[in-house]
Amino acid sequence: MYVPRYMFFTKGVGVAKEKLSSFENALRSARIAHLNIVTVSSIFPPHCHILDIETGLQRLEAGEITHCVLAKEQTNEPGRRIVASIGLALPAEKGAYGYLSEHHGFGQTEFDAGEYAEDLAASMLANTLGIEFNPNEDYDERREIYKMSGKIVESQNISQASLGAEGNMWTTVLAAAIFIK
Repeated sequence: MYVPRYMFFTKGVGVAKEKLSSFENALRSARIAHLNIVTVSSIFPPHCHILDIETGLQRLEAGEITHCVLAKEQTNEPGRRIVASIGLALPAEKGAYGYLSEHHGFGQTEFDAGEYAEDLAASMLANTLGIEFNPNEDYDERREIYKMSGKIVESQNISQASLGAEGNMWTTVLAAAIFIK
């Protein structure tokens, strides 16, 4: 059984003539191009610790099969804003699992996309924990309800936005939560 005990966040942007090459360049920018990335769904494992990127990278070796939650967006339209975000919500109860969410899209700022991804993760966790909330309320209002419940202790996000490059080039943005054994 493999349950990750560590995780770190990373993000990147890449530009190239070919779509795949722009993705490769985004992986390089995020410092994870040397890994074999396998995407997984959105559970943050119990007892998992968040590391900074430097410490996390030291625990991985080139070619390692590495699980992650990945958000990615690509465009070849000059000037088009693209964004990728990962949100995280952690429960107060030790030994319980949290949620990660991925969001990618067009037209949003890094801040707005990050708030959206964080809201998604917190809402998924709130549903699991039985916290009553109105999904039509603003996220800031729901965030207060989550905190007052005492069941959600922390939420955060990482986001990468960019404008599509000029000159018939592809642009890729990505954000990732990288898991480590």
